Amino acid sequence: MEEHGDLPRAGRREWLAMAILALPCLLYSMDLTVLNLALPELAADLDPTPAQLLWMVDIYGFILAAALIPMGVVGDRIGRRRLLLWGAFAFGVASLIAAFASSAPMMIAARALMGIAAATLAPSTLSMVRNLFPHPEDRSKAIGVWIASFSAGGAVGPLVGGVLLEYFWWGSVFLINLPVMALLLVLGPKMLPEARDGAAPRPDVASALSLLVAVLGLVYAIKKVAMDGWSGEAGLALAVSIVATTLFLHRQRRLAVPFLDLDMFASPRFSAALTINILGFFVAFGMFLLMALYFQLGLGLTELQAGVASAPSGVAFIAGAIAAPAIASRLGTVALMALGFLVAAGGFALAGAAAASGDLTLMIAAYCLFSLGLAPVFTMTTDVIVGSVAASHAGAAAGLSEASTELGGAFGIAVLGSLLTMLYQLALVDHPQLAALPMNAALGPDNAGVQIEAARDALGQALKVAALLCSAIAICGAVLSLLLRGRGGLQTDTQGG
Repeated sequence: MEEHGDLPRAGRREWLAMAILALPCLLYSMDLTVLNLALPELAADLDPTPAQLLWMVDIYGFILAAALIPMGVVGDRIGRRRLLLWGAFAFGVASLIAAFASSAPMMIAARALMGIAAATLAPSTLSMVRNLFPHPEDRSKAIGVWIASFSAGGAVGPLVGGVLLEYFWWGSVFLINLPVMALLLVLGPKMLPEARDGAAPRPDVASALSLLVAVLGLVYAIKKVAMDGWSGEAGLALAVSIVATTLFLHRQRRLAVPFLDLDMFASPRFSAALTINILGFFVAFGMFLLMALYFQLGLGLTELQAGVASAPSGVAFIAGAIAAPAIASRLGTVALMALGFLVAAGGFALAGAAAASGDLTLMIAAYCLFSLGLAPVFTMTTDVIVGSVAASHAGAAAGLSEASTELGGAFGIAVLGSLLTMLYQLALVDHPQLAALPMNAALGPDNAGVQIEAARDALGQALKVAALLCSAIAICGAVLSLLLRGRGGLQTDTQGG
């Protein structure tokens, strides 16, 4: 175990700064989900085409995923606090435009701007955690709070959105961003220290654009396959991503000071943590989607009821994230990650049993269990990622951490979503008229009696298989964590694992 007695410990000011950093994290995750509830009213008011409606939902996540790494690198150069405050200002402006959008193109543009602004928030806040908390024990606790704030935003997003839409118009789901961002702009300059790498390269436009295209093309291809299956459009997007990645790597080798220091990947700890992070978010995001579908289509809950049913899992996730550093100090990072994966595996198996029986209470318990198990995994991998690089590269590492989250989640949604659809249709082999219908039509309010019971049973059986697959993947995650420890990959500064 390495000693860190010479590193300063966090005090009251640092923890107050951490509370400020949690504010944009809440909104970052809330805005990934809050629009979903407002879509019916928004569609009736702006009259978008089906393609425009899809872009209103997707453009935020697409742009966000593509811009995370470049924004992290830019923050290292110009200053993480400066980037955070400019991003908060832009996010507020974009939210205001979205709230009063008068046409579908205007809404799409506003959501795209929100995605660019949001891409400054996560890397900036995470890299500032690295600077505020140099002592590994304090940093682990702070990252637990950072992870918990994202989970809290995801948990309260549907609830807040449901309440606002009950009493106000759809634009209110965007206006709630303004007071939070205003508070950040007032308190940030006073409470948050500036940190930058004076030796960092000037932002290289060609590198930034090629990296944006590479990530955007990959995420778009994955989501296109998830929605429509393999197509020429998905293939073209993937090809563009491969070409852009090749050009980016070639340019980094030619630059005297590369835009992104690829030597970070030479660190076994860094690369191992990224791998585990992708695997964890693969099962997490995939099951989050399937649970939302099952609550509404399989059990017939309304959007607000589904949000209420999902809320306890958010509480479990927060508890797991905050408790992770204390448990890791006793068990070690790798042991905690393996244990977290095993707890999640149990939760996924329980979700499979609940899906087979249609038991809502059991399903909520399963949701809580796998959320509780995965939270320490994400807390520890994030800690290892930002702690395994020099402070000067904290922004780039934070951007890579968040990008791995988005990519793992996109893969999970694509693979598990497609698997669920295939299994659902196979389960309806004796009901070809139902298998021919879209899932939301077969399980919608216009269907009843024997037909809807058959469709719900098919969905339950499909979810059971998908959940058991996630359980097996989580067990593999536990084994992989232990194997990587044996190769020196996943040891942190606070414990030898």
